[in-house]
Amino acid sequence: MIEKILLADSGTGNTEAMMKALMDIPLIQRAAVTVLHVVPSQISSEAMAAKWEAGGRTLATAITNLNLDPSRVTAVLREGDPKDVVIQVADEIDASLIVMGSRGLQGLKAILENSVSQYVFQLSSRPMLLIKDDLYSIRPIKRVMVALDKSDSAKAGLNIAISLLRDIKGGELTLVHTVSSLKSKPFDVASQDPNQDPILAAALTEVKKYDIAYKLAAPEGKPGRRICELAEERNMDLIILGSPDRRPTIAKGLPDLDKVLGESLTDYVRVYATCPVLLTRMAG
Repeated sequence: MIEKILLADSGTGNTEAMMKALMDIPLIQRAAVTVLHVVPSQISSEAMAAKWEAGGRTLATAITNLNLDPSRVTAVLREGDPKDVVIQVADEIDASLIVMGSRGLQGLKAILENSVSQYVFQLSSRPMLLIKDDLYSIRPIKRVMVALDKSDSAKAGLNIAISLLRDIKGGELTLVHTVSSLKSKPFDVASQDPNQDPILAAALTEVKKYDIAYKLAAPEGKPGRRICELAEERNMDLIILGSPDRRPTIAKGLPDLDKVLGESLTDYVRVYATCPVLLTRMAG
């Protein structure tokens, strides 16, 4: 499922630490990895040459630090706007997953401060693993939370979680379906029993096909806030969240106002989660 990984390495943040943690997972060990560093265009040839030299050193350091299988890693140094180059290279290699850092900026601030991750998040249709620059540490992936609803992207997220955890000794999967209000709760609200939630029950049917420890949760409240709170309470190592793109094809290149204003579920979790966030994207 994850066969080609694009690691967008700016030389700062936690992307290299995240990649090292991922390489402990058998599924990821079999993937080909492209490490990308982008050099912004400069106004003079001298400045450009200096940036290219510095970029080459950054890329060489990343390859050395990651200590990846030479037969499975490719280093790519490109010039241009990082936002556009990441999407371009992801398309060129047909990446199964984009791994990149994030400053955790929200809404209009992210747009105004030229956030690369926000731009790629809006316009790419590929799964993305975002790691905030200010995370204190990156832990080995053992406890994974999947936020579920009826969307195909959430189902894709569940499939990725199962693929990651089925070969990890001591791994645990937490399935979460948040409900905004009592009126919309699809099961007996008096019992507060997540086993009565049909969305969780359907996901659990898939999980039980594998020897993966699991927990269920069906918290009430604003989904983004409750997902982040629960992830922090349970000390999650990774959140997987579906992000269906509901825009028509003609609008794919235009900003999604919910994300620009920070009002979407995925944008909230991307900004406020205290662990890395993997966003799956399928048309829906």
